[in-house]
This record gives sequence, structure tokens and C-alpha cells, in this order.
Amino acid sequence: MLIPTRPFNPIRSPPFPAKPNHHNRMPCHSSSSSTTSSLTSTSPSHSPPIGTQSEEELLSLREWQAWGTASPVPTMVAQVIKNMKALERDSDSPMTFGGVGGKLQGEFKNREDKKHRAVYQSLTDPESKLQFFSARQIACRLLGSRGYLCQKCWLAMEDCMCSKMASCSLWHKIRFWLYMHPKDFLRQNNTGKLLWQIFGLQAATLCLFGIDEHEEIMWDAFKLAGKDMVWFLYPNKNTNSYSIQDICLPKLSRTLDGQSATEHEQNPLNFVLIDGTWSNSSAMFHRLKEHAKKIWGDDDLPCITLSGTGASAMHKLRPQPSWDRTCTAAAAASLLSELHLRPELGLYGLDEQAVAVEDALEVLLDALTNRRLRMGRSITRREKDHFM
Repeated sequence: MLIPTRPFNPIRSPPFPAKPNHHNRMPCHSSSSSTTSSLTSTSPSHSPPIGTQSEEELLSLREWQAWGTASPVPTMVAQVIKNMKALERDSDSPMTFGGVGGKLQGEFKNREDKKHRAVYQSLTDPESKLQFFSARQIACRLLGSRGYLCQKCWLAMEDCMCSKMASCSLWHKIRFWLYMHPKDFLRQNNTGKLLWQIFGLQAATLCLFGIDEHEEIMWDAFKLAGKDMVWFLYPNKNTNSYSIQDICLPKLSRTLDGQSATEHEQNPLNFVLIDGTWSNSSAMFHRLKEHAKKIWGDDDLPCITLSGTGASAMHKLRPQPSWDRTCTAAAAASLLSELHLRPELGLYGLDEQAVAVEDALEVLLDALTNRRLRMGRSITRREKDHFM
């Protein structure tokens, strides 16, 4: 089976927020719940001293959305950022980054590590633990990327590829959902980000695993669309898989004779791409099944098997754990290509939209390759010996 999740790679600890230094991360591009604050410990409420950021400035809506989302700032992410900044103010150890991956260093790392572990252990239910874990991962990666990563392409500013990217309109009857693990958020070699760079945020929407606001937006859209308009690209070996031919397409001719399409027919086909390492994808799929059971009464998710996906351009830098797996963007391109082959869809330019994704993968590959060469690093990776 051919699917759109990312390859298995060892996961490094994410960066932590820092005060301005050579790793300080201010945005390159500035345009662009059930969880409550009680889940994290907070410092006493007080007015910020002159010269420090106010609570509202810790993570503005403008900055948050510039990273690739149209959602409001997640409550728990904002709370984690506030708490970490408070810990920095109350300690004599500033947050600093360094080393491969820009990891948190120094005494503050030890203090923050003890504090967040204590908060996590104090939580009594799995849902609260997951939401805290996800929010902390995202907050740390976001603050650690200020001034270092371009907000649009998630590459180091000196490697920004935005000027080489070409936008393209996705057929309005299709919507992609990038269900992304927090440890893949702002990851430079992530390929799911290419979809909203090409097609826009409304056509390719980011949904972060464990972030209540994001998951609520996605499932509200699924409830409106209906289960038969939602498909998942994932190798679900426990149930029968479906092919592109099994997808029930929306009626495409109702409005040509002047008749109004029904609300259901106006909703697009929703395709969910699980964007995370192979080791994380099973937990993500399990959470999708839990949500589906709450909404539709059963957890049988319709999973699509693609037939035409081969090794993507990114395979040169990121070998897959087995022949039947590919990166997120390559799977999206294969999906569009196979949909184009259906006679009913031949006039909607899906083949051109697939080519736009493939071209973007080449741009990303070139940017990452040039960076590795400049840093004196290898531009190839060993093939994985294990299979999933």
C-alpha cells in the first residue's frame, strides 16, 4: 500500500523558547477548549515590567497564523509560553540554544525539564496529558524558531525557498487536511507544509495532533460534510482498504442546468494525510478512530490505498522504511494524479495540480541539499533496515 505519511526517522528533542541571541527566533515573514490553564503551573499575576513582553505579546494571532494556520492561538500553547517566560524571569538562567538542531542548553534546560515533568505527572487523565504534551512541543518549537526559520517555508532564513515556490489553485471539490504530529511542526524537511504553500490554507489545512482547537475545527468540517465525504490515506491493515475508484464523487452537473446543488453536494471531498514519523502515526490514527466513533458511532475509517506512488524526490535525503511508503506531499501528488484518471474528473486540472506538488518537492530538495553541502554534511542517508 502506498500512503502519505512521513518516513520513520529518529526523533530529537524539540527546541525551547529563548531570549534574543544568535539563535533567537523572530519571524522571517510576519504576514501571512477543553484544556484549561489549570493544567500548568503559573507564576503570580502581575503587570509586566517595563521592557518585557506583555502576555498578549508572547504569541500574537498574527505570528501564530503566519506559521501556516488560520486557527486562533491555542489556549494551552499560549499558557505554556507564558509559564516558560515566567520561569525565565524568575531565574538567573536565560534560555539559550545551540548544537545540532538548536536544542535548549544550560542551567535553564535543567530547571524547565524538572518543572514540565512535574506538571505532566500531576495530570490524572490521558487526554490532559496528551494536550499538555502537544502544547509544550509546539510552544517550544515555535519560540525556538523565532529569528531562525522562515515562517512560510520553515527553512532557515538563509535557505528560504519562498521566492522559488509557485502557487496553484486546487480544485474546489477537494480539501486536504494535514494531521501533523507536534514533533513535525516546524521541521525543516517536513513536506506536508508544501500543500498549503501551493494551494493556500483553506484548501490544505493544518491540524495539529492533540491541539483541541485544531481538532475541533477539523471534525466540525467532517460532521458538516458527512462520513462518505471523508477519506484517510493510511495503511489500515485491520479493515478493507479502498481504491480511488471506490470514492463516491460529488455530483458535478447539478448547477449546470440552473438547479441549486444541495448543501451536501457543495461540500468538498476531505482527504486526511497523517503527517508524522511512522512510529507516531499509529497513535495518531488511533485518535482519529476515537473521534470518529464519538461523531459517527463507529471507528471504521475509510482508508485509501494508492497504486501509483513511487519513491519521491525526497527519497534522496530521507529513505523510506519500506518500498510502499512515501512522504506526505508525494502521496498527495499521487492522489491527485489517480483522481485525474477517473473520467468524471479529467477536466479539472488535477494532473497539473499534482505536477505543482512534485515541482515543490524538487524545490525543497534543492534547498535542503544546498544547506547540507554548505555545512559539510552528507547529502544521502542510509537505507532503513527495519520495516513497519
